[in-house]
Amino acid sequence: MKMDPGADTVRVAVVQAAPVIMNREGTVQKALDLMDVCGRENARIVVFPEAFIPAYPRGLTFGTVVGSRSPGGRKDFRRYFENSVEVPSETTAALGEAARKNGAYLVMGVIERDGGTLYCTILYFGPDGRLLGKHRKLKPTGSERILWGEGDGSTMTVIDTPYGKMGGLICWENYMPLARAAIYGKSTTIYLAPTADSREEWQATIRHIALEGRCFVLSVNQYVHKSMYPEDLACFTDLKDQPDIMCPGGSAIIGPMGQYLAGPVRDREEILFADLDPGAIAESRFDLDVTGHYARSDVLALVVNEKPLASVSFVDGGDACDQGLAEK
Repeated sequence: MKMDPGADTVRVAVVQAAPVIMNREGTVQKALDLMDVCGRENARIVVFPEAFIPAYPRGLTFGTVVGSRSPGGRKDFRRYFENSVEVPSETTAALGEAARKNGAYLVMGVIERDGGTLYCTILYFGPDGRLLGKHRKLKPTGSERILWGEGDGSTMTVIDTPYGKMGGLICWENYMPLARAAIYGKSTTIYLAPTADSREEWQATIRHIALEGRCFVLSVNQYVHKSMYPEDLACFTDLKDQPDIMCPGGSAIIGPMGQYLAGPVRDREEILFADLDPGAIAESRFDLDVTGHYARSDVLALVVNEKPLASVSFVDGGDACDQGLAEK
């Protein structure tokens, strides 16, 4: 249902939808169409699920068992790799243009390709179309570690917007208390939790985050039916015992006192809208501000390493030689 936003509110949208699985171009086009829908509804912040482009490959083994990988699984991984997103690229340019066209902040979950490694990443685009930043998942969960590398502290991104500071974590990163504290510590008021977790227990998680951080929480998941998977995957037979609805969703928008503003919605594709009142943050923090008046920095403190971590560093040979001679 379309709501008329007030002068002091901001309309936000979370897009519960399925990608065109393992198809970057098809998924990007679907995302652009969905952005236009959100734009017509005057949404100023639009959030897509974790790993929307090109897919969260739920149920696929990629031919892995402890100690070996199958040739067919390697082919499926190659397909996943080739449909992932380089940053920047034509894909990010198209997403940025969609944000500019609709005058909205766009937060998109992608599988990012950097060298020979994939990362589970969220990208932040501004209403002017610029790529403002990204966040790489710090700790892939379980068998996700077969597919994705780990991010570092350099992408603990929080974006300044006219509606408050916006940032967040991906899926089970939200079970990392220190990671949550780092996001709270950047004065986040619009907390994003794109996810692949459709369990009822996830609702307790996002409501707890809203209450703990005294922030709005935008949580969005995919809706995926088994029939959406391409049948020419080498590991397609992995899905034979999966339910028809492989991911029912559960997307929701939560207020800073833990109340549902929209959703949760399950078992279908749907865009949820809500009008957020930024002033509600002050009301909620009257009695709890975990990085302010409710903190005890004399007892408890957190240090966050935001330095990019490189596996290979290069030092100019001449400079190194000169330095060694100087030390002698």
